[in-house]
Amino acid sequence: MGRWLKPEVYPLFASVGVAVGICVMQLARNICTNPEVRITKENRAAGVLENFEEGKQYAEHSLRKYVRGRRPEIMPNVNGFFSDPK
Repeated sequence: MGRWLKPEVYPLFASVGVAVGICVMQLARNICTNPEVRITKENRAAGVLENFEEGKQYAEHSLRKYVRGRRPEIMPNVNGFFSDPK
């Protein structure tokens, strides 16, 4: 067991843990809030629903609304420091 618990392996464990956490979060979001996923038998018996408003609300989640008006940069202050003329 001491072979795997070296300090060099901790970043690998952390990155895999973050990736698994993101996958679990997306799976839970799809199961709980996706309008096309139906878990209960009564909802599955309803067939194909034309619920465009619910689909639009699912697609336009809060993160997408937050990022919509922003520039696609990771670190805007560093990018501005090196690229903007003085």
